[in-house]
Amino acid sequence: MTATAALPFTIAFDPRDEDELMSRWRSVIRSQRWSEGEQVEEFESLWTKWNDATAVAFDNWAGAALAALDFFNVKGEKVLCPSNTFLATPRAAQLSDAEVVFYDCNREDLCGSFDDFVRKAELVRPKAAWIVHVGGHIAFDIVRIANYCRERGIRLIEDCAHSHGAHWNGRRAGTWGDLGIYSFYATKTISTGEGGVAVARDPEIIKHLRSFRNYGRGSNYTIQGMNHRMHEMTAALAVVQTRRMEEIVAWKRDYAREVLDRAHPNRVRFPDGMESGFYKYIVFDPIEKSTGRVYELPCHRIMRHEVDLPNTDWVAANHWCAPIYYPREAQTPKAGSVERVALA
Repeated sequence: MTATAALPFTIAFDPRDEDELMSRWRSVIRSQRWSEGEQVEEFESLWTKWNDATAVAFDNWAGAALAALDFFNVKGEKVLCPSNTFLATPRAAQLSDAEVVFYDCNREDLCGSFDDFVRKAELVRPKAAWIVHVGGHIAFDIVRIANYCRERGIRLIEDCAHSHGAHWNGRRAGTWGDLGIYSFYATKTISTGEGGVAVARDPEIIKHLRSFRNYGRGSNYTIQGMNHRMHEMTAALAVVQTRRMEEIVAWKRDYAREVLDRAHPNRVRFPDGMESGFYKYIVFDPIEKSTGRVYELPCHRIMRHEVDLPNTDWVAANHWCAPIYYPREAQTPKAGSVERVALA
């Protein structure tokens, strides 16, 4: 395969959707209803169908995280969190007046380690825990961690910020734990600029999420939420992005298999039946045209926790990300179609 320039950064918005998006925005403007309207309802319906769990739209990932932790009433409790994650994950627990206890990751997938999860859980008896799906694939230990949490009454929250399009034998992120939370920040595999969505199968959790995002309405204001609603303009973008998601992810998978896999044998390798959404393409050798690391500094270092997490520290120093961005000129991928944007 002939190598050309590495992929430049692009937001994964397909130009073919621009006319529909503009039409939706005009409709919102003329409707005189810019919040709590039809676009949010349509987006939630689409995401519910895709995720096989009821979806509740939020203004951002953080609002959904605070709503979830409020439902689990973690104030004064311990919450387990992998250190190899973005600072938002432990900070949400911290802002919920919980004590964060960090656990280690695996070197193979950069995600939470079952063995260290159990060690920390037996030691501190947490009320809730985070598992983070890093880089676009599902955490390899999700099944064992979810089963352990169920057996011991630990409420498990899946941080699905990177997981758009991912599945393991058809099962989507956010469906092993009590709920999952996705981010639609500008760099994500699909994006609305800012925004998020929580998914759950428990009707009581869904009821709480909907009330929390809207000042506690629907609960006689006993739920002490604030405004975390997704507005109609964002939701319109979320609708067209969700409809295009499978094509975007399919293109990235083709590019990974046809181009990047050939160049990077020392990479994250997935278990049978797992498909990544390829938010990141993670390798364990230095590369010249790297987009950096998923996380440059572990959270236990940022928050100055005196804890020994050798795999987390190793991962922080020994992984790199090859560029994998959906190009604006891309069409639905076909075998061999990615050669024109091969990695340099």
